Amino acid sequence: MKISVVTPDGQLYNETVSSVIVSSSNNGDYEMLHDHLPIISTIDTGYIKLVQGDLVYFVVVINGVVENHQNEITVIAQDAFIGDSKDSAMDNLMTIRKNRLEENRERNLELAKAEQELMKQIKNTGAGKL
Repeated sequence: MKISVVTPDGQLYNETVSSVIVSSSNNGDYEMLHDHLPIISTIDTGYIKLVQGDLVYFVVVINGVVENHQNEITVIAQDAFIGDSKDSAMDNLMTIRKNRLEENRERNLELAKAEQELMKQIKNTGAGKL
């Protein structure tokens, strides 16, 4: 089976696997093997266990959709991270999300300061007055 995991940042994973186990707090756990019936489901917060021979990887997913059709599985996620264990993948994803939130806060603060400075300059120059 072929699986592709995509986030807004781009493709995270695209490989051939022998089985996929999806675990989601809203849909429970289920496994997809070769020639599985077509399925579409959602993942609010959960993980996908990818088995590739002796190798096992985990992709933690936040707000995603999983589709399987003719042995091609597509996962589209708001956020996802791959790791050797679901705990390490989740820890890394949470760190990335925390850093992203902090960066957004800093950008918003900079924008607010720039807007205040612009308004001050407009007022001082009398621009916009007839």
